[in-house]
Amino acid sequence: MNTRLRFILFLALLMAATAAQSADKSSKPPLRFEDLVREFDYDRNALLNIREEHKEERDGATLIELSYDSPRGGRVPATLVLPPGKGPFAGVLFGHWMMPRSPVANRKEFLEEALFLARAGALSLLTDAPMVRPGYLAEKDQLKGEIQNAEASRQQVIDFRRGLDLLIARGDVDPARLAYVGHSYNAHTGGLLSGVEKRIGSFVLMAGVFADEEYVFDSKTPAVAEFRKRIGEEALRDFFRQYAFDDPVHFVGHSAPAAVFLQFGRDDAPIPEPMARGYFERFSEPKKIEFYKAGHALNAEARKDRVQWLAERLKLSRVDPEAIERVPDPGKEEKEEKD
Repeated sequence: MNTRLRFILFLALLMAATAAQSADKSSKPPLRFEDLVREFDYDRNALLNIREEHKEERDGATLIELSYDSPRGGRVPATLVLPPGKGPFAGVLFGHWMMPRSPVANRKEFLEEALFLARAGALSLLTDAPMVRPGYLAEKDQLKGEIQNAEASRQQVIDFRRGLDLLIARGDVDPARLAYVGHSYNAHTGGLLSGVEKRIGSFVLMAGVFADEEYVFDSKTPAVAEFRKRIGEEALRDFFRQYAFDDPVHFVGHSAPAAVFLQFGRDDAPIPEPMARGYFERFSEPKKIEFYKAGHALNAEARKDRVQWLAERLKLSRVDPEAIERVPDPGKEEKEEKD
């Protein structure tokens, strides 16, 4: 074979290899909602293995400290708040924020609110997220930490679904009147649940980010910009592709037939109003959005609005707006930042 033919053959092989690499990159199948939903499958018939650890009466309600098995391993610490009477009661799942240094970065955040709702006829389950459970060790490497967080989100969604199984199995909860309330980290969880869990008819999602990949690449927040630079665009894009099940943007457009109420603070710098309104547009109808003169913690006005909205949605006994204002504040942080 002469030199020219060798060169032509080499060039053809090089072009074929390049084309194959390009085809491989472009041949990745598009993300399908039907596939992402299956990431949160679990055995609904498995035993919950509920263990009650403490019971007390408070403000006319019964508080039961308990735990149940997580399908992803370990136990889910939870508080059950029971109204007086025999029901049937509305059922509410509460998911706390993850604000660093907050004394209520756990299931205690919504306890006073759940006690108030108990007097109106709602039975509530408040759980601890995987990151605040005993034995959890956070990854120090940031990218590994993001992977760990994605897996924790998967577990949190499934654990809430099991919590719903727990409520319905009691027999005193009306399965047609179920709601979810989540703040910040657990607003994110609620965005996932809105597309996955169709037994829940009402969602209140507070100060949440509902398009993670967009947030990481579009946010002007210095900490987020520094994170992008340190990890690198290619590594981050690969992460968001591999762990797409943890990005609510793929789920919120499937929130119907549930009703969704989004709450944001106008002084919550990492989530400016245009960004929040962009999230709102992605949810299905019916939906509602409100902004408050508050930071990431929101405020008493937001609490009053969501309690009244839940009372209407869940057909609870009439709630007195002045009584809502007397619900103790779980605590505000001097420094507010997106968790």
